Amino acid sequence: MKKKRLIQLVSVFILFSAGALATQGYIPELEKKIKDTYSTFSNSSSSTDERNNNPAPIKIELPVPRVIPPIPEELITKEYDKHLYAAEYNGFGLIESEDHFNKLIEEEKLVPISEGAGYEVMKLTHSHPYITPYSKTILEELGRAFQMLNDEESYFTLTSVTRTPEQQKSLRRRNKNATNGISSHSYGASFDISYIRFNGKKSWNRKNQKKLEMILNEFEKSGKIFFIKERKQSCYHVTVR
Repeated sequence: MKKKRLIQLVSVFILFSAGALATQGYIPELEKKIKDTYSTFSNSSSSTDERNNNPAPIKIELPVPRVIPPIPEELITKEYDKHLYAAEYNGFGLIESEDHFNKLIEEEKLVPISEGAGYEVMKLTHSHPYITPYSKTILEELGRAFQMLNDEESYFTLTSVTRTPEQQKSLRRRNKNATNGISSHSYGASFDISYIRFNGKKSWNRKNQKKLEMILNEFEKSGKIFFIKERKQSCYHVTVR
């Protein structure tokens, strides 16, 4: 358990240290929390080599970086085009129907999500709580990072996940702000994170919103996601690259 905790601490620190401390406008106490996290990691690595009584080196295997192809500039006419391109590259193509969606689940190309460390999925009406395995990995990293900057009980809420074309059309009739046509939600690589729902409560929490947005910014800088702040829907639209 201790080794697992160390790996998590190192991963979060590596992700945040380069960009987070240089980011303008961050919450002052956030810098202290990141430094404290690193200090905790440093202090906990106190195991010794019995032969010379020196601290034993900690061997940590970092994951192999995922190769992310550059997005052709001619395909980008607006910010959302990046999400469509990334979603298509990350997954299995567009979900064509409910039957296709069910087949993808059977083939385990889509996996279920409900709740985990740092996140929960609310009851959905116009989408399904399924995403690609890699997208789930990134979501879980986001959740753990959010907890690292808060506490082990903190979590954010997903308000929309993967949609079939039928669900997208239905949502469009109900919500005119929904994408008219193909949505990145129909590739299994996008989800919406509310910035007014934290810890199961719908309320405005500026501090938690700032922490969540800072994490999303760092993940975007590292090439893991794209995200857009949707003000009318009070959420961050996130697409895994």
